Amino acid sequence: MTRVLNIADRLRSSAAAVPNQRAVVFPAGRDWQGRVSYTHLTFQQLDREADQIARGLIEMGVRPGNRLILMVRPSLEFIALTFGVFRTGAICTLIDPGMGRKGIFRCLDEVAPDGFLAIPAVQAVRKMMFGRFKNARHNVIVGGRGPRWGCRTYSELLESGACSRHVLPETKSTDPAAIIFTSGSTGPPKGVLYEHGMFDGQVELIGEHYGVERGEVDLPGFPLFALFNIAMQVTTVIPEMDPTRPALVNPEKHLEAIANQGVTQAFGSPALWNRIGRYCEQKQIRLPTLRRVLSAGAPVPVHVLRRMTAILPDSADIYTPYGATECLPIASIAGREVLNETAALTAQGKGTCVGHIFRSMTVRIMETTFDPVPDISKARILGNGEIGEIIVRGPVATREYFRRPDATAMAKIADIDGFWHRMGDTGYLDEQGRLWFCGRKAHIVFPASGPMYSVCCEAIFNIHTQVYRSALVGVGNRGAQRPVIVVEPEPGCFPETSAARDRFIRELLEEAGKNSLTSEIRTVLFHRSLPVDTRHNVKINRELLAEWAATRI
Repeated sequence: MTRVLNIADRLRSSAAAVPNQRAVVFPAGRDWQGRVSYTHLTFQQLDREADQIARGLIEMGVRPGNRLILMVRPSLEFIALTFGVFRTGAICTLIDPGMGRKGIFRCLDEVAPDGFLAIPAVQAVRKMMFGRFKNARHNVIVGGRGPRWGCRTYSELLESGACSRHVLPETKSTDPAAIIFTSGSTGPPKGVLYEHGMFDGQVELIGEHYGVERGEVDLPGFPLFALFNIAMQVTTVIPEMDPTRPALVNPEKHLEAIANQGVTQAFGSPALWNRIGRYCEQKQIRLPTLRRVLSAGAPVPVHVLRRMTAILPDSADIYTPYGATECLPIASIAGREVLNETAALTAQGKGTCVGHIFRSMTVRIMETTFDPVPDISKARILGNGEIGEIIVRGPVATREYFRRPDATAMAKIADIDGFWHRMGDTGYLDEQGRLWFCGRKAHIVFPASGPMYSVCCEAIFNIHTQVYRSALVGVGNRGAQRPVIVVEPEPGCFPETSAARDRFIRELLEEAGKNSLTSEIRTVLFHRSLPVDTRHNVKINRELLAEWAATRI
């Protein structure tokens, strides 16, 4: 139901409820002894700054529906600008800088922005390529003391907004709030159009499901997750890390922030927690303040769950919410439940259990198809235990891709009173109503004998003690593909000689031959570092890997 709503109203409510609580904490530098110093904004200060930004942008001519590119490093300003843009009714557009120059420009061309709120380097490129971004009239430079590139500075924006008498526009729950681009791990990045009501729904589901309480302190490894904290009256501590390279996080700095700020919740990709968990295991470090750890982006390996639960208090756990840019959250499972109940089944090739469905979300499994499904009546819904394509509906399912009608048609299924979103994933529901993930639909390998699901098959190889991770790829045409397993060994275990390689392959194939899922695999290749996505550093780029494998067979 459409109602008057702006997700930034959540910030105003937080400022009224806990005005002097720290909203955002930022590591601003270190003293001569190496001790980190912090700066912060309280909820009241952040609310005031977001208001000044909104009014300053309106003074510049920004209007509801304008598309503003936000390319600012994680900071106090990043959070304030995001809420400020929301309040103008403009569409805050976020592009992952880790996708590379070519990907970024493809996304920018698609959006045709009305302005840039960005660091000096981005504004310099915009200015030099003015003909490419001729509609970008509303530009603010954030940080730096060099050339202004025809922009208003962040300080000038605040000063203008403080003096403005403009009334902030009213928005509705169905009005667009943001365009967030997918990571592009299984194809070109697509802009997902978020509405104010969808963000509001995410806040409700996450807070309720995990029991997040006012006054908690969160360390989010993905900047956008700070927005949920602000809405739930949780303090955000911005970590000292490159968010585009979570696999290279400095464990000492991450643990320092947790201790310094009394962090109760932390979010990061499996690659981040793999690094942190190994470090804590080596140094015999425990994390007594943490109540919960969240990890998303890809299935969390069992060895990561074991290490993390070992360093957490008995009352705490590591949770793995399942979802995607187009629909989040959908399901969640606790690490201790995985270790005690589902890990053994995963090792047998049953897939990865991603857990219990969130309240108000509905999940069905339909027979896998690579064609559009215009209406739900045309879909064949499968029973419990049958592997098929995962489809979902609920308040956080986005309606469309920005300016991608063909992609929208492929991803959405009409229903009488709404629509279903096709996740692009395969899986099944068990008798307890839990959802299991079997791999991306695009990663199914099709030999003559029938479909092989990546996550199910890879688990058989991953139980080998010298295997860090593996990837199933197909070489050849669908229906006659040759299944190939590509193995990335644990550090120090790469077979450098032909004898070591032969022995390693023999051990892997002996184990694979015991399971009907993998008995057909006869080809094993070794790779020193599997190609992964730029956002989470953990989603394996099987498309690229399949091309690589084809050259080595």
